[in-house]
Amino acid sequence: MKYSWEFKLECVSKYKNGEYIPTPGKTRNQHIIFMHHVREWVKNYDDLGIDGLKHSSFNKNWTPEQRFELVAKVLAGNSITFVAKNAHIGSGQLCQWVRRYNEKGMDGLQCKKGRPTKQIVMKKKTKKTKLSVSEQEELKLLKERNEYLEMENEYLKKLDALVSKREAAEARAKKQK
Repeated sequence: MKYSWEFKLECVSKYKNGEYIPTPGKTRNQHIIFMHHVREWVKNYDDLGIDGLKHSSFNKNWTPEQRFELVAKVLAGNSITFVAKNAHIGSGQLCQWVRRYNEKGMDGLQCKKGRPTKQIVMKKKTKKTKLSVSEQEELKLLKERNEYLEMENEYLKKLDALVSKREAAEARAKKQK
């Protein structure tokens, strides 16, 4: 739930004065979460004043120069948390920018939104070409040869099976004698 900065300011002043703050939620768990938010608002108010209670702009596009300014403040000795709060960004994001700057320099601070595009490779379709008369004749001969070899293969398999059957029968006859 988003709260207005006026409501946040009212909650902060009541918290600092020790007054009761009515919780928007009805359950105990919602009260605990709300009070956590209030304590966070108090910290932001103490650090940044009334600007710490205003909504930060989400999805802001940071230029590499703006990113470098924040990274330079961190490299100058300021804490990441303090610089991130002043800039209204997450400390994890700023930490990532510092790491990328240390690894790649200014190139690491370039904005790279989204996943890189994938190279699509289209396969060429093979066109069926018309066969010449000699190629057609050769193909016909090859088909006939293939058919002859398949029949010969079947004949040999059957012959082998008959021979095996006869040998097995002879072996059984010898055993019985």
